[in-house]
Amino acid sequence: MPIRADDVMALLSHLATVRGMKAAVAHSGRGALLTGASAFVGGVLGGPPGIAVGGAVGGLIGWMTSGQFKSVPQILMELPAAEKQKLCAETAAVVKNIHWTDAAQLIALVMTNSSLTDKVLGVLTTYLTNELKAQIRYGE
Repeated sequence: MPIRADDVMALLSHLATVRGMKAAVAHSGRGALLTGASAFVGGVLGGPPGIAVGGAVGGLIGWMTSGQFKSVPQILMELPAAEKQKLCAETAAVVKNIHWTDAAQLIALVMTNSSLTDKVLGVLTTYLTNELKAQIRYGE
């Protein structure tokens, strides 16, 4: 039976919701771009002192916007198709021996088996921390 990616993504979203998972994805590229752009504008407007002020202001704004926590289901919905396939393939290795007809049945089967729930949660946590370089927070 082929693994349906939509069912697996529904399972991961449900598990993340139940556990209250939130993640802060590092945006170091965005912060660097913001810092560089503000330093450039500061340099154009104020010369060498403007570069320093613009860089400092851009760095401060980049630092303030970094580390914002979003719900994991929202992050999963925003993943590109290739990343969703990668995550589904990793999760499929855990649930491959389960036979289900729809997402609701898959969720019920996994959530009633604590060992399986922990394995799927481990796949999701590993993916978020290793692939997305995210910091994870549980329940609030």
